[in-house]
Amino acid sequence: MSIDVETFYREYGPLVLRRCRRLLRDEDKALDAMHDVFVNLIRSDGRLTAEQPARLLLRIGTNVCLNRLRGERRHPEDADDERLLRVAAATQSSEERSLAKLVLGRLFGGERATTGEIAVLHYVDRLTLEETAAEVGLSVSGVRKRLRGLRARLGDLAKEGTA
Repeated sequence: MSIDVETFYREYGPLVLRRCRRLLRDEDKALDAMHDVFVNLIRSDGRLTAEQPARLLLRIGTNVCLNRLRGERRHPEDADDERLLRVAAATQSSEERSLAKLVLGRLFGGERATTGEIAVLHYVDRLTLEETAAEVGLSVSGVRKRLRGLRARLGDLAKEGTA
């Protein structure tokens, strides 16, 4: 079954936008990311099928958002933007938000790109280990090992007083 991008956009766009908002925590970036999901569908040139459209779109959305987050961390648009982001985070009344960013940065800093996707699929989307493994193309034991490593790193951060 081929993909009708226009129908998918109308039907699943709000679902994808919610995912992007949750991961990016910025309305404009979330809208851009959601549109990129559907651009990716158009570019797929029939290589993708519509067997489980919601699952497919959520996975593409997760990857787009995680790639954007990694890209922002590696290459801020310019030095002023990075400074502004630091100032904005520092002037927010929520100390927890700053701490969460620090913990997540330290938690995922040295991890493979798919580890973030695994964590989102399993902990945010509540997919089982088997479903998560199928989505990322790993074995269940591989997913379990990555999650165990994340939990261990989180425990180490907690011992350091960061988490």
